[in-house]
Amino acid sequence: MTATYPQDRSHAIDMATHSRRTVITGLGVLSPIGSDPVAFWGALRAGASGIRTIRAVEPSVLSCRIAGEIPDFSPKTLIDKSYRKSLNAMSRPVQLGVVAAQLAVQNAGLVKGTVPPERFGVVFASVMNETEIDDLAGLSTACSIGPGRPVDMAAWGRVGVPQMPPMWMLKYLPNMPACHATIMHDAQGPSNSLTPSDLAGVAAVGEALHVIRRGTADVMLAGGCESKITPVTLARLDTFAPLTREYEHPESAVRPFDRDASGTCLGEGAAVFTLEELAHAQKRGVPILGEVVGFASGVDRGMTGAGLARIIRAALTNAGIQPGDIDHVNAHGVGVPELDRFEARGIAAVFDRDVPVFAPLSRFGNMGAASGTMELACSALALQHGVLPGTLNHTVPDDDCPITVHTGAPRPVTKPYAIKITVTDLGQCGAVVIKRWEA
Repeated sequence: MTATYPQDRSHAIDMATHSRRTVITGLGVLSPIGSDPVAFWGALRAGASGIRTIRAVEPSVLSCRIAGEIPDFSPKTLIDKSYRKSLNAMSRPVQLGVVAAQLAVQNAGLVKGTVPPERFGVVFASVMNETEIDDLAGLSTACSIGPGRPVDMAAWGRVGVPQMPPMWMLKYLPNMPACHATIMHDAQGPSNSLTPSDLAGVAAVGEALHVIRRGTADVMLAGGCESKITPVTLARLDTFAPLTREYEHPESAVRPFDRDASGTCLGEGAAVFTLEELAHAQKRGVPILGEVVGFASGVDRGMTGAGLARIIRAALTNAGIQPGDIDHVNAHGVGVPELDRFEARGIAAVFDRDVPVFAPLSRFGNMGAASGTMELACSALALQHGVLPGTLNHTVPDDDCPITVHTGAPRPVTKPYAIKITVTDLGQCGAVVIKRWEA
């Protein structure tokens, strides 16, 4: 299930016309390198990697045997007791999203009932999740004609369907993270679920920004979640996706914008922002972590970079700033040469080599719908703490990627803005601009 966006969804409006400002007051993260903002930032700054040999299944049957897994994720110990029973109706990706949403609400200091429900909304990036083997494998076997033979569809209808778990579909639908979050936090304002694969997280933040700007809500949860570390997903993508076959040294296998890049690897996680109208946040007296100031999205049909450049410029215009105001570009940088070159061409057309590029995905793998918000969290924390960590595994620059990738030790943040860019293998593009908070 993949949604696309029309080419002119940029809504480029000068920042001076936006009377309602959108600030970040909370962040919830569940990732392979840390599952709270403090641990996540510490691992980022230390250059830690969350790419490891896969533990969820026996990896020797796979060509790509590494991934970014969350160690020891236990939703029952994290979720509010009043909602614990609902975990049985959630697949692992949904559990990740719902728990991260709760963490974002807690991090923002929001207490249930203090925000009018109709002024509190949710927008989530997700996808149709793969069925877990335990739910259907036994039934499929029972309805099979024999070893190595296909399922007997008549037997499936007669024997299999009646035995299917009654909540089966509700565990996997892409709108389930938003549904559970709205119920759990009594958020009766605007609610939406976005599914354009890797672009979805950035698009979710952009939609939440528009909702607050137009006055439809005062508080929005904007997040993304996905787990690609399931047997069915691993088997499918190991066959069809451009995954690296290098697994002897997992921590250095994904090499963004690098001449020797050999492919990407899969990951899992969730990152959710609490976004709030500025006056509403100030009235609550809570710390402000940053500000979301611009967004644009569209399609680069030929994946030449020209369409991406147009979208980047639209996002800058939407924020009311110029390319020279940007401290760093937060790129998707998946480690697949043709995708990295496409992304680099678009970045270079706007910034040349003048603005450093930071690509954090090589730390935790490609999380799909969760990638945009997880990667954006890296820049939000970098602006807040005043230093930008280096990109891992970029050793020999690719001559076809005409950009300057920041590597090595953390560098000081010298300008107040960062832009997060995401692209997909279908040419979908999005860019969101955030600003360091200055009271």
